[in-house]
Amino acid sequence: MLCLANAIMDPTADSSPGPRKSPRPRAKRRALWFAGKLALFLLAFWLTVAVLMVFFEESMIFPAPRYPTGDWEPDWLEKRDVNFESSDGTKLHGWYLEHREPRGYLLVCHGNAEHVAYMADFLAALRSKYRLSVFAFDYRGYGRSEGSPYEKGVLEDGEAALAWLAAEAGIEPSDVILLGRSLGGAVAVDLASRHGARALLLDRAFTTAPDVAAHHYRWLPVRMLMRTQLDSLSKIGRYEGPLLITHGADDEIVPVEHGRRLLEAAGSSDKQLIEYPGMRHNDPTPRRYWDDVGQFLDRVLDSKSQ
Repeated sequence: MLCLANAIMDPTADSSPGPRKSPRPRAKRRALWFAGKLALFLLAFWLTVAVLMVFFEESMIFPAPRYPTGDWEPDWLEKRDVNFESSDGTKLHGWYLEHREPRGYLLVCHGNAEHVAYMADFLAALRSKYRLSVFAFDYRGYGRSEGSPYEKGVLEDGEAALAWLAAEAGIEPSDVILLGRSLGGAVAVDLASRHGARALLLDRAFTTAPDVAAHHYRWLPVRMLMRTQLDSLSKIGRYEGPLLITHGADDEIVPVEHGRRLLEAAGSSDKQLIEYPGMRHNDPTPRRYWDDVGQFLDRVLDSKSQ
């Protein structure tokens, strides 16, 4: 009896195999632990990227190429170096390509990866093909212009450039033809919305800076984070003059939908959008562009002179 009692009280005395504990609970705990760590890592990464984008916003939106990159003294180009100042005293620089018998005066607002020394061929073609005196300038921080770019400053630089050209030509700012490419479209729309223009040409322009960012960073709340707006969509309704928008149908950086929305929002009754099949954002200007712009300007300039 004592041996039986000892056997009952001592589980080690029973050598028969019993049910084993399943390893699944332990594996599940490990999986949950790993998933939690991964979620924390992804959250930390997301927050880090968001903070960095906010901190470096201006340098990402305005990747300004500086002097001396580019050909600053092309022997074949007849042009004048122009030095002028923005409203806050920032020293700016541009090129003036004067035509001896101009049909009009054109202000060129370039894109965010350009400066005047990259545009010699384009500027020369504008002058010769359309018989225009052409002024192209660099925003602060670009080319030989001083300072660092940011939204308010860049728009003020456009204002100063328009004032210089109007004074040089002896005309009103509203008589200047405005051409804006990409980023420059926002500058040109801002000027046209406040001063009017003899004509407004937009090439590969965007609706707003947050719209472009949201297209490329769908996983970030860029509309909440961005300080820079460059909101052409809300401004273009105040411009009522002749408008030509050109855009690549396959633009991967600023989708053609931006051009369509700008056209719809424009306050002008004389407006047109031309889409170029196969053209992406950084592709060269297509041959057809020159004919389209020429026909538009012929109609606008001829009607103005009558």
